Amino acid sequence: MAEQPNARWPGLVGTVASIAGLGIAGYLTYEHYTGSSSLVCSDKGIVNCLEVTTSTYSKVAGVPVAVLGLIFFVVMLILQLPAMWNRPGSAIRRVRMAWAVVGLGTVVYLLYAELFKIDAICLWCTAVHVLTFVVFVSTVFATVSTFPLDDDLDMAHREEAA
Repeated sequence: MAEQPNARWPGLVGTVASIAGLGIAGYLTYEHYTGSSSLVCSDKGIVNCLEVTTSTYSKVAGVPVAVLGLIFFVVMLILQLPAMWNRPGSAIRRVRMAWAVVGLGTVVYLLYAELFKIDAICLWCTAVHVLTFVVFVSTVFATVSTFPLDDDLDMAHREEAA
């Protein structure tokens, strides 16, 4: 079985989106711990970052969602580094895909909370949601465009080449 060409741009897109997400999640974490005193966003109407970031949905098991976003993007940034994409075997690809799915699932939950429970939208949160979606899509594309996902296929290909 021939190895698929290694598309580099999806990993690069995932890395850049992870860096941007890390920056925004860092800002939201800072705002959380400083009482949102300098939050740059509307606090009136449907776009109300203060309402969203201080709601009961802004914490999961006592942990601020912003901190969970930081953790997500730190881990994803590490998993998106070129050295990680170049590692043989499928374990890293599976972990990266699983982590991207966790991020997307979290976004779906938080969007539901914003739209149907809080009745307000945070633009900073929306930016994080979009970046998480970009990371997910680029991860899927990059995973599909790289080596076979099965370690047995990787081994069989190496044995054929030898």
